[in-house]
Amino acid sequence: ETSLKVTEVDFLKSQNTQQHHTDGYNIENLVVRRGQPFLVQVNLNRELRSGDKLSLRFGIGENPMKNRGSLLSLKPEQEDLNGWKISMVKKNGKECLLSVTSAPNAAVGKYNLHVKTGTHLYKPQNGVIYLLFNPWCEDDVVYMADEAQREEYVLNDTGYIYTGSANSIYDKPWNFGQFEEFVLDACMYLLDKSKLSLTDRRNPVSVSRAMSALVNSNDDSGVVMGNWSGNYFNGTSPMDWIGSVTILQKYYKTKKPVRYGQCWVFAGVLNTVMRCLGVPSRCVSTFEAAHDTDENLRLDVYLNEKGEKLNSLSLDSTWNFHVWNDVWMKRTDLPAGFDGWQAIDSTPQEQSQGRFQCGPCPVKAVREGDVYLLYDSKFVYAEVNADRVYWLVKKVNGKQKYYKIGMETQAIGKNISTKAVGQSRREDITREYKYPEGSREERTSMERAYSFIRPSGMVPRSGYASTVQALGGSTQPLVLKDPVTKTGLHLEITNTEALLPGNPLEMAITVKTSTPGNWTVDLIGSCQLQYYTGKVQANLGTIKETINLEGNSEMQIPLKIAPDAYMKALASLEGEVLILVTAIAEVKETNDKLTKETSMRFEYPPVTVQMPETAILYNDFTCAIIFKNMLNVTLENCKLLVEGLGIFKMTTFEQGDIMPGRIMKSEVICTPTRLGEKKIIAKLISNQIKGISTEKAVIIT
Repeated sequence: ETSLKVTEVDFLKSQNTQQHHTDGYNIENLVVRRGQPFLVQVNLNRELRSGDKLSLRFGIGENPMKNRGSLLSLKPEQEDLNGWKISMVKKNGKECLLSVTSAPNAAVGKYNLHVKTGTHLYKPQNGVIYLLFNPWCEDDVVYMADEAQREEYVLNDTGYIYTGSANSIYDKPWNFGQFEEFVLDACMYLLDKSKLSLTDRRNPVSVSRAMSALVNSNDDSGVVMGNWSGNYFNGTSPMDWIGSVTILQKYYKTKKPVRYGQCWVFAGVLNTVMRCLGVPSRCVSTFEAAHDTDENLRLDVYLNEKGEKLNSLSLDSTWNFHVWNDVWMKRTDLPAGFDGWQAIDSTPQEQSQGRFQCGPCPVKAVREGDVYLLYDSKFVYAEVNADRVYWLVKKVNGKQKYYKIGMETQAIGKNISTKAVGQSRREDITREYKYPEGSREERTSMERAYSFIRPSGMVPRSGYASTVQALGGSTQPLVLKDPVTKTGLHLEITNTEALLPGNPLEMAITVKTSTPGNWTVDLIGSCQLQYYTGKVQANLGTIKETINLEGNSEMQIPLKIAPDAYMKALASLEGEVLILVTAIAEVKETNDKLTKETSMRFEYPPVTVQMPETAILYNDFTCAIIFKNMLNVTLENCKLLVEGLGIFKMTTFEQGDIMPGRIMKSEVICTPTRLGEKKIIAKLISNQIKGISTEKAVIIT
């Protein structure tokens, strides 16, 4: 009689991918999620009889072996193997419909499927199946119960990354593009490159930690090379990306790090990678984020006698914003109570266990002060909870001396932000990371954290200690409060006019006192340009005033910077530039001192997009991008970047110089290749403005 042979295998792709929420992936192969059944139709050369042997063999890795668990041989109706099972749904003549369910803790990756009948082995075309994490499966540790949250944190391929400064938050539209061509393959390449064991590939804790290391190029030639130097001539400026797709496609093609990124680029790419692999993920921006190099929960800021911040002495820094990611999972490796969001960070800041990687750190551990929990919880805790101490550096008899002139206990870790679920707005998640400032819970959490972190005494860094003047006791009280002064001295820094490039920068420092008496206040104010990492790039101007205040009163002192004083510096700087204003006030009668700093971002005229509200699949439509230069300055070397996932491939248009009052109009022809809501993202960059982004949605039917 004829021996049983397979003639064809049909992976029933459209049916399976819809069931598995993987129909978005732009790939020939079948993509499914673990712990959930999928169907395979096997066609045979004759009908299946009772004595026939039929098995499906799934192999993962270079050299799959049964005894290592990397080769699974599944027979219909047999007891499950490593949590996998297979059953016969129906037999119809020579056709067999099989249902395969992988284990909810199966290793994530690419499996080769072969069908064995007796001694014959059939290798189907496109027989590589991609298996992902499954937030829809209750037995998967990444299970997320809420459908709207899964839509956002797993399936949404666009979003926002929040940048700017605490008092002026900017939403940068970003294309995550986890379903685009080669992106899934790039993620699979990273999984292979991570050299994670089969057991570690089952676990999103290990996978997310490995991905946080591989998204930066430090120590493993990973995806993106960081560069904060301001010099990007042999690569792409970090400001010029509008999504992760180009970066991951280029990396997959060249297998070399893509130049260059800064924190929002690392977070954007890591978000794409985690969503692509099936782990719910969100980008998280913290404003006034501490980069505390020695984890003593204190950031020292050094000012000269003009009130200007000095880069050279500061090893620590406050970043105007920092972006990392939260990923959602159960933490079976930790005591109970730390499931849910976990912070991971792929920006190379500090090494952890010898590599530039960070997390996953339970967000609840940060809130509760449980900073001994894996991984890197001390570092993440410090990023959102450090105190800022100001030192005045004076030359006395040719020697530098340091005077403590102020301290802020509530300045770090503000406005922690992510995109709201299902809406185009910012959601403030500070309460997930921190208890309200000054609450009893905050105090308890802080005492807990301090029991694991040894804060140093109140002296500047070692080496300076010998020159410290008039600091009194060197030990620090456990819970620091902002100093309460005898005069009720208070400072506020604001801008009185819109901060438009080419216009004067008009700002004001308001000095207030609130207790009875006549007070003489010496005020020093300075204005500088700095990168978002807190590195000062240019000194623009200073003021020095003595004012008299009586009792409960206030006075506003203007600080004005002419365009000539900053436009040249602004045009020569490449990067996310902010305006930093620092004020130091001292009351002569009481010696009360107070220091305050505020960062502000420039404001820009808008870019607008005109296109139809709806369009039909595969029918071209026109999209116009319009910008009017309403500034008093010519914008030089303008570039327009446009990308629309599923409608328009990433393209850069050179626009030359745009004079004041001139209108730029660019038209692109879009071809929709996918259904549903799609977005066009456009971004204009020039020497003077580092990026104006906009987006517009169209429904494809």
